[in-house]
Amino acid sequence: MKKIKIMIIGAGGRGNKYATLAANIPEKIEIVAVAEPRKFHREKMARKNGIPLEHAFKCWKDAANHKKIADAVVICTQDKMHVEPMQAFAKKGYHILLEKPMAPDAEGCQAIIQSAIDNNIILAVCHVMRYTKYTQTLKEIVDSGKIGEIVSIQHLEPIGYWHYSHSYVRGNWRQESESSSALLAKSCHDLDWIRYIMDSPCEKISSFGSLKYFRKENKPSDAGERCINCSIESSCPYSAKRFYMDRLERKQLGWPLDVMSPEMTLESVTKALQKGPYGRCVFACDNDVVDNQVVNMEFAGERTASFSMIACSRYGGRRTTIFGTMGELTGDGSKITVFDFLTNKTTEIDTKAGDTGFAGGHGGGDSNVLSHFIDALSTGDTNQILTGPEVSLESHLMVFAAEKARKENIVVNMSDFIKTLSHKIKQ
Repeated sequence: MKKIKIMIIGAGGRGNKYATLAANIPEKIEIVAVAEPRKFHREKMARKNGIPLEHAFKCWKDAANHKKIADAVVICTQDKMHVEPMQAFAKKGYHILLEKPMAPDAEGCQAIIQSAIDNNIILAVCHVMRYTKYTQTLKEIVDSGKIGEIVSIQHLEPIGYWHYSHSYVRGNWRQESESSSALLAKSCHDLDWIRYIMDSPCEKISSFGSLKYFRKENKPSDAGERCINCSIESSCPYSAKRFYMDRLERKQLGWPLDVMSPEMTLESVTKALQKGPYGRCVFACDNDVVDNQVVNMEFAGERTASFSMIACSRYGGRRTTIFGTMGELTGDGSKITVFDFLTNKTTEIDTKAGDTGFAGGHGGGDSNVLSHFIDALSTGDTNQILTGPEVSLESHLMVFAAEKARKENIVVNMSDFIKTLSHKIKQ
């Protein structure tokens, strides 16, 4: 089978994750180019993957303007920087694996979908939760009728106190204007997953949430502006000094340490704590995204779902309970437990998913979405793609509707919402 040649656009955490996964299947994939403005990250990826210097581009525009050198691109730029590269590479005939979210607004998402359609290219969005063995096993159980018809789903995402403070207080996703809402950035996965399991359209949606805790008025009076010179740092669970230094000492040099300090030495980490964004007190940052949110949904057939996203929690896998007419199913991203109402018996299935978070590749979802994408390109079988343009657009619109509901304190009718958006986009 011919190897699929790919180009990585954005050599940050996600770009490196997919490059590493691609290197694990060299019989299927060859990484031939990278585009990344930061010299350290660009050159590191080029060295690691044997990419010639002439194909290590400083900007995605340079790569798009170059003659076509790959079959596909993996776009892992920041959330607000997806539309333009998507359009440019699609126009040149590249197939595209696009990191979620597609875009921070409906207009951008629609532009991406239209670009894929107009240029007749294969597009897969990285809603990686659909691709895990855990999800496929769970969906098979639900579709088999073992718990009857779904009545309601409760789904929880405990982001984790340290993960939230790293990414959404100090990090790149702390401001909605610079990236997107926290619900879109962190949990469009989850609304997409709920829609996938329900297997029917969402009809109504409401939401509540706020930035409750990580605010300046909650800063202790004797706390410093930075953890490295704070008198109460040792008693604060959000200490950046303890969090990053502990990982350095333990040689845990992957995410999130490599985001805070690419070189990961005592000198570079200390400097980052003294001067960089990741060394700031969590109550002295410029963050504005919510730290807690609930979303309530009504699906076709009078079925309901509730989703909770919470920062102040132990870091761990998502937890779900599905209530059916004939039984109840619970899952934690790895183990699935089914209780049968008729027999009063409980069955447990361990999918052995391992670490279901980012560092662990989302329980196999990262590797599987890449494999499905590559197989679709190799065989022409687009059924391999579980997160194509239309389904991904639908779940993104659910997120936008939830944010409208939260900000305006209303219940959003999805059909009316979609009609209004369609009218605006046509104008």
